[in-house]
Amino acid sequence: MIDVAQKSRPEDAPEDALVMVADDEPAMREALSDLLESVGLRVALFGSAAEMLAAAKLAAANCLILDIRLPGMSGLELQHQLARARVAAPVIFVTGHGDIPMSVKAMKAGAVDFLTKPFRDQDLIDAVLLAIASDRTRRRSEQHAAHLQARFARLTDREREVMALVTQGLMNKQVAARLSLSEITVKIHRRSAMTKMGARTLPDLVRDASALGLHTSPAERTDSMVDRHARPDRAFPLKRSDRLLAADGQFGK
Repeated sequence: MIDVAQKSRPEDAPEDALVMVADDEPAMREALSDLLESVGLRVALFGSAAEMLAAAKLAAANCLILDIRLPGMSGLELQHQLARARVAAPVIFVTGHGDIPMSVKAMKAGAVDFLTKPFRDQDLIDAVLLAIASDRTRRRSEQHAAHLQARFARLTDREREVMALVTQGLMNKQVAARLSLSEITVKIHRRSAMTKMGARTLPDLVRDASALGLHTSPAERTDSMVDRHARPDRAFPLKRSDRLLAADGQFGK
């Protein structure tokens, strides 16, 4: 590793980002902490998987750096437990014992990078910043979805029916015929739905309906939600995973 005292804080390094590190080697933990703190990141250190899983601020982490070889529970097993707990922070593996099959297994389980010791400091910093950017995109998307759900919950059953039909492209008179209502009543429900959803135009309402999954089946919506929690990399892909999977000949399968 290079002398961290010589490093300057990248312009795109978020000041309040939290990186959690699980490594059984005290010297490696301290070196990673010094490196990450030198570019303005907050760091929490753990010597085992159990310690990390018990951390109070685990859900607030923006990036997790895991060693493959950890006492008790391995890094790969920890990754599985994190996914089961719906901890969606991007995972970066660092190890002195890695190989391509292990890398592929980690990537398929959702890791965003896999670095073999010794690695260049800049490679780790680049991977961490990319992971943090991905995590922030995910959090913004989830926050937006939560806001939409809260607004949608304010709609009456009839307003939801009207919203679903008009955002499929039906005209007011077609919606009226479908629901056995007058066209004036449909217009009232439509205007009320748009006001409650904060949609100024019909295209805005269509985008909200799409984000809410109003035009997909319940099974499709459930599969999509489970996939985003278990595999956050699918919702916000990072390029290195594609390269590693391609190296193993399994990309695109």
